[in-house]
Amino acid sequence: MSELSLAGKKAVVTGGARGIGRGIVEALARAGADVMIGDFLADEAARTAETVSRETGRVVKSARTDVTQLEDAVALRDAAIAQLGGIDILVNNAGWDNLTPFLQSKPEEWQRVIGVNYQGVIHTCYAVLPHMAERKHGAIVNISSDSARVGSMGEAVYSGAKAAVVAFSKTLAREHARDNVRVNVVCPGLVDTPLLAEIQSRDFGRKVIGAVTGAIPLKRLGKPEDIAPMVAFLASEAASYITGQVISISGGLTMAG
Repeated sequence: MSELSLAGKKAVVTGGARGIGRGIVEALARAGADVMIGDFLADEAARTAETVSRETGRVVKSARTDVTQLEDAVALRDAAIAQLGGIDILVNNAGWDNLTPFLQSKPEEWQRVIGVNYQGVIHTCYAVLPHMAERKHGAIVNISSDSARVGSMGEAVYSGAKAAVVAFSKTLAREHARDNVRVNVVCPGLVDTPLLAEIQSRDFGRKVIGAVTGAIPLKRLGKPEDIAPMVAFLASEAASYITGQVISISGGLTMAG
């Protein structure tokens, strides 16, 4: 039986400066991996890298990365290979949203939502997959959302982008199984993060989030540490026979039939 150990593994985590991403960085490092954080919030990412490295004894680095730009994804890949020695694990966590009824949303918002949540995943996978395929080894975990599975009030474009991540991931899982590269998806429900706090600072967001929170069977918001262990598991050899799967972590808010 394989153990959940990432000793000797090298990981890239986008959006790893805070929230779910930081929780993932911490979990991977505690399991033994060295980590490169790619995040637009460069200063916060650098502080996270320093803190996690000090607390875990692992090599944790950061690079300012705008995942909406392919050249930034390529630069992140190159930085990880140069500073860590390779990439065994890619976690696409970078995300952004703004709860707004669809007909009140603006085209510039659509572009940002699609750019960060979907194109960002395309860019990093396009940059990193050749490296993994050449080495015949790799694990990709893409962070989608339960809104991709069931839709969500005020998140029409976001839900669509996150659903695209699911279909994209399943296709890559089929295409790269022959390369021993596994691709899986984690779909969090509501998680207490700085982004959620920003959404709740607006009236519409506060009302929607409040209503949804009340419907969660476990009666609380998720925490980053509720999501991160599943990501670490899927990235490990303990999950060596798991690919193309979509796993919901939502406190029971959504349940498959």
